[in-house]
Amino acid sequence: MGPTWFKALSNEFDKPYFVKLKKFISTERQSHTIYPSIDNIYSWSRLTALDNVKVVILGQDPYHDVGQAHGLSFSVLPPTKVPGSLKNIYKQIKTDYPSFDPPSTGDLTPLAEAGVLWLNASLTVRAHAAASHSGKGWEEFTKQVLRCVERRDRGVVFMAWGLPAQKTIDRIGVDEKRHLVLRSAHPSPLSAYRGFLGNSHFRLANEWLRENHGQEGVIDWEILSSTRNNV
Repeated sequence: MGPTWFKALSNEFDKPYFVKLKKFISTERQSHTIYPSIDNIYSWSRLTALDNVKVVILGQDPYHDVGQAHGLSFSVLPPTKVPGSLKNIYKQIKTDYPSFDPPSTGDLTPLAEAGVLWLNASLTVRAHAAASHSGKGWEEFTKQVLRCVERRDRGVVFMAWGLPAQKTIDRIGVDEKRHLVLRSAHPSPLSAYRGFLGNSHFRLANEWLRENHGQEGVIDWEILSSTRNNV
């Protein structure tokens, strides 16, 4: 775990729910493949330091097929094909920033390093079994992650896509006078046309960040563009 997060979350590690969660994960690993790999469960914390968070994007469950999950919500590493939800995220970035040329890969690491916290509500999953680790304690832990961000003096943007993410944001009590909460449908191909596509979230986030923190506070959403990276 990244040092800023380890310090902020240190009180959680000895709590009964987290001790029980660790035992559950250990037992699961004895008879099942678990994603992401053990060294990637907390990759979000190493790529996006607590004091560098500008935008929070909350997912639900890690991808559960081979070669997909690597610790960032919605992100996959090459050569894995870009998932449908991420394709729609790319579509919306292009709508907000027409010069964006969607890449052929799904690695969101550059945006994580730029201050976008790609966090899943549950941090592990059994291979080929969606939501198999939900309700085991991860949600309590990741709520504490979100509370760490919420308590910071510096305002951030929370993007809550889909009802589960919106309920999580409501439960932690985000102060919407200090932070910006953007809500819409989920980018999944099953729901994107019900309000995700056309939500202008990437443009709206930067407008708010620029107004509150100046030009240095915005996110360069086009950092992934294939015209920059030849991918």
